[in-house]
Amino acid sequence: MNQQHEDERSRIRAAMDRLLAGEPTCSNGSLTATALAAEAGVHRMALQKRHADLKEEFYARVRTETHQTPEVEKRLRKEVVRLKEALKDSRAAEAASRHRAEQMALAAAVLILRQPDSQDQPAPDNVIPLRPSDDGDD
Repeated sequence: MNQQHEDERSRIRAAMDRLLAGEPTCSNGSLTATALAAEAGVHRMALQKRHADLKEEFYARVRTETHQTPEVEKRLRKEVVRLKEALKDSRAAEAASRHRAEQMALAAAVLILRQPDSQDQPAPDNVIPLRPSDDGDD
């Protein structure tokens, strides 16, 4: 590892200590990766990509030292609940649609297979049969 990389890592670790102690100097003091990057003076993406292990270490320390759930985790948990609810609604709508389609298919089958008998009334002139009658008019 080069010197710049090591310097960034030491600044990130010092920033972790300041944030967890509640003594931020360059950020808003929130316990987030964005605040950690600002506090350390590194680009947020550098923290996300090159120093992902330190970001995870920071969140682990937030959990153990402050007994708090990190904001990112709270947002993700809320999103998981929202997505599970949306999936449940989607599955219910799919089941209702499937039921309607089955009912329509059954109704169509009954109409197609129904044989006219003497008790049936003749079809109005504007009704076109789905299959030709068996009258032998070919």
